[in-house]
Amino acid sequence: MEGRDRLRELLDAVLDEEHRTLDEMAGGAHSSPYHFSRLLSRDTGEPPVSMRRRVLLERAAWRLRGGTSVTDAAFEAGYESVEGFSRAFRRAFGHVPSHVSSHMSSHVSSRDREGGHWLPAPNGIHFHPPTSLWVRAQEHSMNPVTELMVQHDLDDTRALIDLAKGLGADDYRRDHLPGNTVLEWDGEEASLAAVLEHLVWSKEVWLAAIEGLDLPARGDDDPASLLARHDAVAPRWLATVRAIDRRGGWEDRLVDALCEPPESFVMSSVVAHVLTYAAHRRHLVRQLLRAGGHAVDQGDPIDWLRARTGVA
Repeated sequence: MEGRDRLRELLDAVLDEEHRTLDEMAGGAHSSPYHFSRLLSRDTGEPPVSMRRRVLLERAAWRLRGGTSVTDAAFEAGYESVEGFSRAFRRAFGHVPSHVSSHMSSHVSSRDREGGHWLPAPNGIHFHPPTSLWVRAQEHSMNPVTELMVQHDLDDTRALIDLAKGLGADDYRRDHLPGNTVLEWDGEEASLAAVLEHLVWSKEVWLAAIEGLDLPARGDDDPASLLARHDAVAPRWLATVRAIDRRGGWEDRLVDALCEPPESFVMSSVVAHVLTYAAHRRHLVRQLLRAGGHAVDQGDPIDWLRARTGVA
């Protein structure tokens, strides 16, 4: 049709419900897969398969907020199993789909709620309900290194807690490292239970300080309870770091009233602090697991990203 927007035509081909593969997308745009992928990547900065996956996950997040079941959202997004959808959703948003309705909306500003189901994008192209796309004039994407480090920390922490569910109580609670102190104000962390609990607790405390809340109650530290605590705090932490970056607030100062006396911190140093000691604690967990004869990976973000993207 004369005057047809070619970019819009390419986007329509990406998001057509019937187009699940690159070949099908290209066919819908009357193009070869090579030229289709090259044109869309050039014009949007995002490969077509990645864009489709991201936008459908955004739609799934919006649908979940409206009360759609996880099973229905999974199949609507083109996943063959709820497990595969849940893994992809958690990698993208930092938490499992079942936590969307309560945890994605209760700790963000009204401005963030407008696009609270949006994921970082290089092009401003997002799902806009009920069936449209929204192209943001100025998309701000967080520095990819920062985004990777925060996402990897959350994903890796969850994987280690999940692994700990298979341990006996003796392995989990034995003082393998008597006298071990990561930070003096946190006390001794001699067992797997203590190190894993501090991984979660540190984010709970820092978020309370940032959000101006009271010191949170310290929950149970068995693996199942820790997993629930992690899944509650992870989306809040990810959203907070993204919000700091979006408003250019890295040099803002936080006056932490939870300290006695209150103390001032630069926001960039808070995030760097959390990431630094989280990485140290995750490797401590691996050291303790190996010492107990348990197999565990290296925790390398290179391997994590390869597994996440499927790119070698």
